[in-house]
Amino acid sequence: MNDLPIIQKTYDLIKWYVPILNRLPRDHKFLLGNRIITELYDLLDCLIVARYARQKLTQLEDLNSKLDILRYQTRLLLEFNLIKTERYEYAQKLLNDIGMDLGGWIKQQKIKPGISN
Repeated sequence: MNDLPIIQKTYDLIKWYVPILNRLPRDHKFLLGNRIITELYDLLDCLIVARYARQKLTQLEDLNSKLDILRYQTRLLLEFNLIKTERYEYAQKLLNDIGMDLGGWIKQQKIKPGISN
């Protein structure tokens, strides 16, 4: 499959993160863990939809907030001592990489508003 790098990075993040979230203690797994998993899947869905959309800019800008929510939720895992610092740092690195790609895509759309890429 020939995916955009941001879509592949999001896919890889899900593959890495979901098994970790599924091992959370029960009292956190069914609220915070499931929320993060849902946000991850929504992010992937929205990126794929944006890829084929004629008007990408609005959809892409909305994804910034989803990414920020994931950053805060991941930080909560660390502050509740539910993940190790190394895993937190790795998750944040992946989220930041996705954020940089998203920012680049948004910038590209602002430069070429009449072209759908």
